[in-house]
Amino acid sequence: MTLPHLPADAPALPPPPAAPAAAGQGHGRPKQPPLTRVWRGRSDDPRWARPAFLGLLLVVALAYLWNLSASGYANSFYSAAVQAGSQSWKAMFFGSLDSANAITVDKPPASLWPMALSVRIFGLSSWAILVPQVLMGVATAGVLYAAVRRRFSAAAGLLAVAAFALTPVAALMFRFNNPDALLALLMTVTVYCVLRGMENGRTKWLVWAGVAVGLAFLAKTLQAFLILPPLAVLYAVFAPGRPLKRIGQLLLSGLATVVAGGWWVAVVELWPASSRPYIGGSQNNSFLELTFGYNGLGRINGDETGSVGGGGGGMGGGGSQWGETGIDRMFNSEIGSQISWLLPAALLLLVAGVVVTWKARRTDTARAAFLAWGGSLVMTMVVFSFMAGIFHQYYTVALAPYAAALVGMGASVLWEERARFTASAALGVTVGVTAVWSYVLLNRTPDYVPWLRWVILVGGVAAGLGIAVAGRLNRQLALGAAGVGLVAALAGPTAYTISTLDTGHSGSIVTAGPAGASMMGGRGGGPGGGEGGMFGGGMQPPGQGRQNGQRQQGQQAGQGQQPGQAGQGGGMGQPPTGGMPGQGNGQGQNQGTGNGKQQGGIGMMPGGAGTGERGGPGGMGGGMGGLLNGAQVSAKAKALVEKNADDYTWAAAAIGSQNAASYQLSTGKPVMAIGGFNGSDPSPTLAQFKSYVEDGKIHYFIGGGMGGMGGGSGSASKIQSWVEKNYTKVTVGSATFYDLTQPK
Repeated sequence: MTLPHLPADAPALPPPPAAPAAAGQGHGRPKQPPLTRVWRGRSDDPRWARPAFLGLLLVVALAYLWNLSASGYANSFYSAAVQAGSQSWKAMFFGSLDSANAITVDKPPASLWPMALSVRIFGLSSWAILVPQVLMGVATAGVLYAAVRRRFSAAAGLLAVAAFALTPVAALMFRFNNPDALLALLMTVTVYCVLRGMENGRTKWLVWAGVAVGLAFLAKTLQAFLILPPLAVLYAVFAPGRPLKRIGQLLLSGLATVVAGGWWVAVVELWPASSRPYIGGSQNNSFLELTFGYNGLGRINGDETGSVGGGGGGMGGGGSQWGETGIDRMFNSEIGSQISWLLPAALLLLVAGVVVTWKARRTDTARAAFLAWGGSLVMTMVVFSFMAGIFHQYYTVALAPYAAALVGMGASVLWEERARFTASAALGVTVGVTAVWSYVLLNRTPDYVPWLRWVILVGGVAAGLGIAVAGRLNRQLALGAAGVGLVAALAGPTAYTISTLDTGHSGSIVTAGPAGASMMGGRGGGPGGGEGGMFGGGMQPPGQGRQNGQRQQGQQAGQGQQPGQAGQGGGMGQPPTGGMPGQGNGQGQNQGTGNGKQQGGIGMMPGGAGTGERGGPGGMGGGMGGLLNGAQVSAKAKALVEKNADDYTWAAAAIGSQNAASYQLSTGKPVMAIGGFNGSDPSPTLAQFKSYVEDGKIHYFIGGGMGGMGGGSGSASKIQSWVEKNYTKVTVGSATFYDLTQPK
């Protein structure tokens, strides 16, 4: 449906189209067979609309499935928990890292459940883990289309789906096993349900919205609540019905959120701590402390006990050890290439959409749609821009559906209003600005398809001028200008998305696009001194997976040879005594023995390798001594851990979840992650570990790891010192084990 011209005294926009009545109900139309309804869609749709939508979903699915296994186990931290959940229902319920239930991941487990069920059915493989994430991407695209198409046109819905699917960070995260895929899907469902409720004031849609938020909380805790303030205000002010009724509906929605998300929290908090796994990421074995501390306010103010690095920028902007904070954060060299291709267009079209619908009546659903998607976008952007704690580039996938909806709706509205010069000029300016911004982003990787940025700039500016006067052109010329403008707007993100789809990604911190597209750095002055924050200015973030063999160039600052690796590493010098490795940019080649090549992150081990190539999935790519990428498990080390493994509760124990995950995924046997992800959780304590050893529950202790570098109680360091002092060392290649059945 298109929007009519809106004179100043326009009372309202027309209501959304109603679904056709069934046979014998009102219109007397014969009932269509189910398959015909699926293919044909709504009776008031153009005949091409539903086939085009289904075809676009198929293209998205095939594109996201392309080369999927190149990422291997992707983030082995979550893959190990998926494997554990496929072996133990208890581990699946709690989100344990191992099937013996020593400790959980540092998130609630909802995102793990679909993957664990898939692995239970199909067995452990890269595809079994990642295909559910792809399906979530397709589902998000479908919900997005339904939300936009319901109030606007089919073309607007298709444009929104294309803009969403071609966002580089979306192509990354809906092929990866982090919780963000499920979170983005449920946030999109939430907005859809709120908009359905605003059509007629029916309570059930507010309740379903609350359920979606509650489930999203079980995926990534408090991030699910970011869009609640704008949506709640929107419904309270603009929904149909009496004010008291609207407030009551919002309260019911809040209750649904508490029930949908709180049941699991209540079970965990009431379950005896002695018979459940330790809550990873917390310092006192409490999910509530994890929610409001490490995963909550700590992300905002940077005060994150047990973290590998916090903030420092605060809400006032400036530097953070996780990158620059400030209003321009979503557009800078660290984040911009992931999400910002269409953000200027989305913001401009948000303003245009609100202006066009400003004079409509209070309950107008078109204006509500702009405010719902726009409020969600702006609120999330502001929080992301100023949070001083841990922040990774891939978090921005949450913005992709909001921005895509605004692009689809806004472009449709302005195109239908193009007879007015103000509308056509606004659309032309949007296309021109998008082309200029694409040029800026592409210019940050000048060696990647160097000609494309010029084609986009010239074509986009020309198309913008043509669209600005589209109302005075004949239909063919106007459509031609619009087509060129659409291609220019989407060409940049498409190029980066193709690079992302053609590349394997592994580790804890991954980015989309070609090598060098997202440069980690800041003014935080991270450990080890020097400018550039935790990972050094202008460095690829740790764990960046690549298969194209490219490596980031930079000015070398120290070299080190990593044991067992071929080639010369750079970028990280020998650490000062008692300190962290020195920071700096560099290049190096770290050829592992895994399958294929993936561009790894920075090495944080003493004398470790810098940004360069590493072995295939699970290979040692540096990453703070296994903090972010885990360890490469040789055949001999695998055989050692598997030896008599069934006689023990845990075949081995290792400091840090990534190191433990590598051995667990390789052997299929439970491996205890001492100290959780960072090695800083007080689980187990030294006394508990001694008790496990005395009871014969752990066979090997795997040497190395961080030793609790993130702070916390220091249990991991105490355990490592006690083991080294009292037990026999076994060396297998470059790996060190301690046989806990053989005291010195």
